Amino acid sequence: MTSRTDPTADVLVIGAGPTGLLLAGDLAAAGVRVVLLERRARESNLTRAFAVHARTLELLDARSIAEQLLATGVLVSSARLFGKARLDLSALPSRFPGVLVTPQYETERVLEERAVKLGAEIRRGTEVVGLRQDADGVEVDVRTRTTDAPSGDASDSGGTATLRARYVVGADGVHSTVRQTLGIPFPGKSVLRSVMLADVRLAAPPREMPAFNSVAEGICMVLPFGDGWYRIIAWERDSDVAADAPVELEDLRAITRAAFGSDFGAHDARWTSRFHSDERQVPRYRDGRVFLAGDAAHVHSPAGGMGMNAGMQDAANLGWKLAAVLAGRADDALLDTYQDERHPVGAMVVRLSGAILRGAVTDSTLVRGLRRGAAVAFRYVPRLTRRPALLVSGLGIRYPAPPGAHPLTGSRAPDLPLVEVPDGPTRLYEALRAGRYVRVLPRGTAPQGPVAERETDVVTVTRADARQQSLLVRPDGYVAWASDDGTTGPVPMPTVGAVPLSRV
Repeated sequence: MTSRTDPTADVLVIGAGPTGLLLAGDLAAAGVRVVLLERRARESNLTRAFAVHARTLELLDARSIAEQLLATGVLVSSARLFGKARLDLSALPSRFPGVLVTPQYETERVLEERAVKLGAEIRRGTEVVGLRQDADGVEVDVRTRTTDAPSGDASDSGGTATLRARYVVGADGVHSTVRQTLGIPFPGKSVLRSVMLADVRLAAPPREMPAFNSVAEGICMVLPFGDGWYRIIAWERDSDVAADAPVELEDLRAITRAAFGSDFGAHDARWTSRFHSDERQVPRYRDGRVFLAGDAAHVHSPAGGMGMNAGMQDAANLGWKLAAVLAGRADDALLDTYQDERHPVGAMVVRLSGAILRGAVTDSTLVRGLRRGAAVAFRYVPRLTRRPALLVSGLGIRYPAPPGAHPLTGSRAPDLPLVEVPDGPTRLYEALRAGRYVRVLPRGTAPQGPVAERETDVVTVTRADARQQSLLVRPDGYVAWASDDGTTGPVPMPTVGAVPLSRV
């Protein structure tokens, strides 16, 4: 039996992982009717991702939830790449100079609480089985599922329905039903097979964490969750065990001992898993009224811990654009800039994580020598790590700018201090919590006109430092326009991609 609800929502988001939850919350905050569909009937307490980088924490700060997430884990200031080579994150130009190690389920919990509070509807146990789109919207066929199996799958209840929305976003992971239904290719290759994961207790944890090393037998990483549990990631060289084969704790201990000289007394594993690591990316993130985000659009090795972060940043980029188009403040062309801006970032993350992985697992004499040289260089010439640290953390990502634009255009806006006003924000990322453009004026100036056609779409603030630089910052925290001459009048209407800001 099939029933039809028409329309169900402005936007249907498929997949309640971090990407889908962040997007649903952003859309709900903008007043968009959003329904989030999740195949699992129950929330998961398992985790694969564990790293929340500085740029992602800044995005959460702009949503008032960074401090809540920070309380669930440990902020570490450096990360070991291989051997004694470490990536120093303590000097990052951010309120969050490091990487937060916390279980993925904590990130999902914080994001879900926000999304529900803002009005997003989450339907669990709802599996997408078909999708069609026309000029006005998208129809999604779903099947209701009621009981999760231990694997996270669910049994069918037999009920089906067809939902309709103006747009659909597939954030449903590496095996994305949305992507497969659209027939979008996912080219790439497998780069690391049979990687073992386990959450364990340790009798004698390593003194330095995160701990990482690459040896002839394989590679191993140990990370703290801050609650007495530790994540061990291990790969045995030349192993080709099936992804669904059970993980034996002794196999995990053996690789850990080979890498560190100790297994740290690993015991009482609460969760184990294996996975094959692929490098893949779709050629296009948009197909008509359907978008792909997160692992549905790009996957790569876990090296650098960038996967979940890239997906959440996809969501932050797409959310405000969908909201602007749905509200009539922008035309459809704005949505094409999602592909223009995020596809190159996805490609960069695939390349960077692949380079880190290959540097760690390759065991030739030449590579070992290069690793030792890199360790010495990183230790004594800290500036060599600045560029890699900015890219891994996400702070160095920038979007294309129009010809002749100010050098800051397309870059991440720093969290500037603001002149305090009653009940007003004291820094830029507090001002971004309104979900609007923010115009930043030099100290001692006052606005003389609206930035865009609707002044209500812009928050105007004054910077507290001495720089005579004006900025127009997008809702996702990237600079849309800048001037060094203290301009305070009506701001020239620049473009974002091919879309005039006067229309957003």
